[in-house]
Amino acid sequence: MAENNLICGVDEAGRGPLAGGVYAAAVILDINQPIIGLADSKKLSEKRRDFLSAEIKAKALAWAIASCTAQEIDEINILQASLLAMKRAIEAMQVQFNIMPNLVQVDGNKCPKIDLPCEAIVQGDSKVQAISAASILAKVARDAECYALDAVYPQYDFAKHKGYPTALHLQMLTQYGVTPIHRKSYAPVRRLLSQQ
Repeated sequence: MAENNLICGVDEAGRGPLAGGVYAAAVILDINQPIIGLADSKKLSEKRRDFLSAEIKAKALAWAIASCTAQEIDEINILQASLLAMKRAIEAMQVQFNIMPNLVQVDGNKCPKIDLPCEAIVQGDSKVQAISAASILAKVARDAECYALDAVYPQYDFAKHKGYPTALHLQMLTQYGVTPIHRKSYAPVRRLLSQQ
């Protein structure tokens, strides 16, 4: 495997929701094991994402998923938390697979603070296969957290809205109040807390 093929794609999922963590994934694809159908995770059905997620984990040279909690998001803000989750994913991948990418490509316009060459690519999740793969892993992990939260807080319907500020979620928040996994720095949650 030529070293110049070790490009690590990185993306995050869950910047918009009012609850739960923000997730990031780092992926180095294997050019000898192509994965058909990689795309921006938002353009794929949940069933397709789940299928591709398993294939990515089976075929990629290296991958890892990391996150920042709602509390961390409140402390350092969502942009910094997203970048920190990306940094954690890259570092976890390096440790787990003992692999050193020679370039990191990140979806968006900012790079995490890492000791590796890094470039930010706007809409990278629809342009770069490794970033598409990372977006799929991050989204599937983030959704899995929402299903787990749904079991802990059944009245909030996290399985339905995945924490996003839908009418249903805002109604549940008003009805049942703010939980420990809600992002208190986000305007709708902050407003509710100020009214209590």
